[in-house]
Amino acid sequence: MDLTAGPGAATELRRGAEALLAHLAAGGTTPFTMPKLPDIDGYWLPPAIEALVAIMSGDDPVEPLSRAAQRDEQHTALFLCLALAVAGQGDRIHASWLGIAFGELSVDRPVTHGQRALWIAAARGAYGPAGKIFVLRKLDSVTLPADENPGRWLSALVPAEPAVVVPPSLADFPELAEIPEIAEPTQAASRLARLRGRCVEITSSRRPEGSPSPPLGNQEQRPATAWQHDEPLAVLRTLVGASGPEGPMGSLVGYLLEDLSPGADPDLAAAALHVVSPIIRSAAENLAAATKTAPPTSITAPLLGHSIVLRPAGPDASSLAAAEREIVHSMPPRPGPARPYGAITLGVVLVIAAVVVCLWGAAGWALVAAAVLALAGIGLGGFGAWLRHTATLQAQADAQAVAGQVAELRELAERAVAALHEYAREAEARAKAADDDLAELTRLIRRGPRAI
Repeated sequence: MDLTAGPGAATELRRGAEALLAHLAAGGTTPFTMPKLPDIDGYWLPPAIEALVAIMSGDDPVEPLSRAAQRDEQHTALFLCLALAVAGQGDRIHASWLGIAFGELSVDRPVTHGQRALWIAAARGAYGPAGKIFVLRKLDSVTLPADENPGRWLSALVPAEPAVVVPPSLADFPELAEIPEIAEPTQAASRLARLRGRCVEITSSRRPEGSPSPPLGNQEQRPATAWQHDEPLAVLRTLVGASGPEGPMGSLVGYLLEDLSPGADPDLAAAALHVVSPIIRSAAENLAAATKTAPPTSITAPLLGHSIVLRPAGPDASSLAAAEREIVHSMPPRPGPARPYGAITLGVVLVIAAVVVCLWGAAGWALVAAAVLALAGIGLGGFGAWLRHTATLQAQADAQAVAGQVAELRELAERAVAALHEYAREAEARAKAADDDLAELTRLIRRGPRAI
């Protein structure tokens, strides 16, 4: 409808409509006198406002409602449904108006701001149980893709999951919890338990701390710049031309993921969970099945930097022997016996030479040379003996270090085998808890969102 032909009448109409909306959004607490609004030929809004005022006053709205519907039935229905919801009088709408205003949903098309506003209002109970059921049926009528990845729905419901879940039996061996054969069932059990908790939270009969649903109006006097494009009051302002162009529209899947996230409005979360319940139930069944994976009969565990094969009967002997060889080879290299034995041999030779010089030489210099040779020989022999003793002590220390590491490794491997036995015993309890979680989650989903 081109309103440029009568700019003065259009401005007067917009100001009157904006004043009416402000009065409704404030819960009727602001002083207000309905001005006489001009009727622009062919434009749906003036008779729609007349019909709204008549409905709220208890008068017959048939005549202005008929004129507005002839000009634009869908905009008229959307305006009346949202205006009465914002005013807290959503129970006064006609049942057919919701269907006309809502239109058709599709997974391939964006959700209009009007559809999202009606979705929010109905989920929060603005139109009573019938309005909530209407929106649920609209959402149910859209078939989500059969190959929809359940991972993102689960991530929306239970985000920030730990990368590794360590069961109590492996508290002393957290590295074992990273082995795929162990990580998959424990992670699945933890995720299923968190999923059940989130579903309990969403389907609980009361909002957090018993608080009522947030009002659809603006009793808190929030500035218009803080409103979302799909809020009922923001959509109303756009309908009457009191605000700028609409913002980008979201997809059906995007809104459902947003509503399922922790911290989302509980009423919207309950509706979203109802819509995606087949996907969630299927994912929960897969998680429950994953928890029943039999404990591995043989795993290769990293213990003290060595790969040890663990079996129910005990650690594998060959892998322990290989680890022992690795420990021996990891010891720093030690000098061989050549140096100490060479020093001792040279010392003996020098002592013998000193004796020969002493026996065959008669001059004084011979005695001095013999003494020097003897002292040098004794010193070299003692040094060689010291080197030999040191090497012996070092070899003993290395042997003790190797024996200590091997003993520690064997003890750790035995404890790891015992922990795996305890993990196997836990597996039965974990599978039983998963069955309980699945049964409760299925019951909650079947019960559906609150209709009141």
